[in-house]
Amino acid sequence: MKAFYSYHSGLSTLENAKARLNIPGLWRHFGFPGEPKVSCKSPFREDQHPSFSVNADGTLWHDFATGEAGDAVDFFQRASGLSHKDACRKFIELAGGNIKPTARTDRTQPQSADAKPKPVFPNFTKGTAADFKRLASLRNIGREGLEFASEHRLLWFASLKDFPAWIVTDSARVNAQARRMDGRQWEHVGAKAWTLPGAWAAWPIGIAESKPFPAIAVCEGGPDFLAAHYLALWEQASHNTKLDVQCAPVAMLGASQRIHPDALPMFAGKRVRIFGHDDEDGRAAVERWARQLEVVGADVDAFNFAGLRQWDAKPVKDLNDSLLMDATSFAEAGRMLP
Repeated sequence: MKAFYSYHSGLSTLENAKARLNIPGLWRHFGFPGEPKVSCKSPFREDQHPSFSVNADGTLWHDFATGEAGDAVDFFQRASGLSHKDACRKFIELAGGNIKPTARTDRTQPQSADAKPKPVFPNFTKGTAADFKRLASLRNIGREGLEFASEHRLLWFASLKDFPAWIVTDSARVNAQARRMDGRQWEHVGAKAWTLPGAWAAWPIGIAESKPFPAIAVCEGGPDFLAAHYLALWEQASHNTKLDVQCAPVAMLGASQRIHPDALPMFAGKRVRIFGHDDEDGRAAVERWARQLEVVGADVDAFNFAGLRQWDAKPVKDLNDSLLMDATSFAEAGRMLP
């Protein structure tokens, strides 16, 4: 059972078009008044006070008044009124002209003009041997995978609300989510996962760290994120040396989130496999993230857990569950990471 959903759709062609045509070029093409910049008036509606923004490299836009946002293709679709499919086709045709885009910058940190202030998180610490042992038992994840995530500075520990906790965050330090080491809910939020105050919940954890890797595993939630680190070693590292790992786990901390627009360009040209939970919200998240990623030129598919079973006959619902698959399911699933 090769359980994958494919999202291939001529993505490299679209990405090439976006490299030639950006939002300032489209602004001129449609004859909109004014100039696209960090603070300007919306070209799509009456705007008495500037409430529209185009980032410095002309690749992203945001309308503060309506909440609309997107990249150059989304801008073209909004301006033209075409369907997404037709807008992509017309955009590619238009990009064959002589419109010269401004240079794009390489970013590893979020820089949106509309971004919230960078949060200030509590002090996190590196895990002790006892921390890794306890977390490995709690999540049924091999300790090697946890240590691998820690080495990439993606897994941390702290005492929060008087409880020992494990935290996933990354070098951007704009998003962090904590879970209790006893596996119980945080009483103040009524959930096991607590996104820390001020966090940019849509920022994908680990995206900056994925830059040297040709492939990305987009995971739903912290436990799957850690499980992917273990799988990366199990499936890809020769003799567990970690030198042969080609896939970087990246976490979206919540199925309701959309990938932050500043992070999307960092997926461009990558081989991406999405691991959403096998439930209604997870399947909706897979569709949403895949649509976002295909626009920036990622080569996307998604893993389908349907039909896979754990050793106790319970269904495999997510990547963390997959570490407990029975022999038949293990054989059917084959290699899971891209």
